[in-house]
Amino acid sequence: MVLSPQVPSTTTAVVVRKSNGESSKGYVYDAVLEHMPLRKLNSGEILVKMRAVAFNHRDVWIRKGLYPSIQDGAVYGADGAGVVVASGDSQDDMMLNQRVFLLPSHGWDDHPDAPESQFGVIGGVRWPALGTFAVYVIVEKDNIVPSAPHLSDIDMAAWPVAGITAWRATMVNAAVQPGQNILITGIGGGVALVALQLAVAQGASVYVTSGHQEKIDKAIELGAKGGAGYKDANWPKEIHKLVRKNSPAGFPAMLDAVVDSGGGDIMASIGSILKQGGRVVCYGMTANPKVTFTMREVLRNQKLIGSTMGSTQDLRDATKFLSKHKIIPVVSQVVYGLENAEKGFEMLESGMQFGKVVIEIGNDDNRIAKTKL
Repeated sequence: MVLSPQVPSTTTAVVVRKSNGESSKGYVYDAVLEHMPLRKLNSGEILVKMRAVAFNHRDVWIRKGLYPSIQDGAVYGADGAGVVVASGDSQDDMMLNQRVFLLPSHGWDDHPDAPESQFGVIGGVRWPALGTFAVYVIVEKDNIVPSAPHLSDIDMAAWPVAGITAWRATMVNAAVQPGQNILITGIGGGVALVALQLAVAQGASVYVTSGHQEKIDKAIELGAKGGAGYKDANWPKEIHKLVRKNSPAGFPAMLDAVVDSGGGDIMASIGSILKQGGRVVCYGMTANPKVTFTMREVLRNQKLIGSTMGSTQDLRDATKFLSKHKIIPVVSQVVYGLENAEKGFEMLESGMQFGKVVIEIGNDDNRIAKTKL
């Protein structure tokens, strides 16, 4: 084993612990900062010093007990970037000091349609038994990806979960092509923003919806052609006006695809402005856990496609695209230190973030005693 002497025998991590009583926010699990031992590295494993980690809404769902297979004592977090500081194999010396990010999911290598085996997202669960909210993380060397050279660790930490989910939804399932008209609903969340950036880089005309005008304005700064507030019952007509306004003469002023996170009545809302054979890709159902699909959509050959995460190959392809187009994931807020992770949970609960909430991890692993955040 190659292990530099400055690497400590313990790490500090934000850990899932059963709460003694339900909080006013509906939390049934706490987020507890604990010192944990670092075992000896096995062959095929590396030690990553995490420099930045990012929140996902699933971290909040875990605290509320609304996620499957929650494991007491598991480390929170599916997103994180850092540097390789040790290896279990001497022949891996060249991996040392490489900047990397962790694969956020396991069980789906490269099948074009669905996972080949048991699929799971890391962080807070029984399997895979791994989480990123720690100063040091032991991980199999096949479960890392080199960081994009143009990104800082903070920006890189904002990429994995949003990147893989948005790539699968936008570039694979929606099959976005240059010149197409694409609608992305619920702009402001990490996945929706990456989907916007990917589609714009691909050369599509992108439109968005949001409950807040300031988020629409920020999306326009990122390349969207325009947007509408979904709290207005006439938002589909507003989107259609924008599409007609921006469509070249002779081209049909219709949506080619919709990338949706709300569910509910999305098909009824956009059916008349989605072209025949158009696609609606649903990667979440935050508005309603059901989508109605009627004979009207059948007669128009419109397609409703479910999309969850993606394969390791999807993430590698997405990261190459990210590097080629110098895309920078949108970071809403940065919190310093794992001891301040509770601030990140509060930001997600507020729903006002535009982009990812990231924790920048400092270098001092030993100053923090075990404590409830």
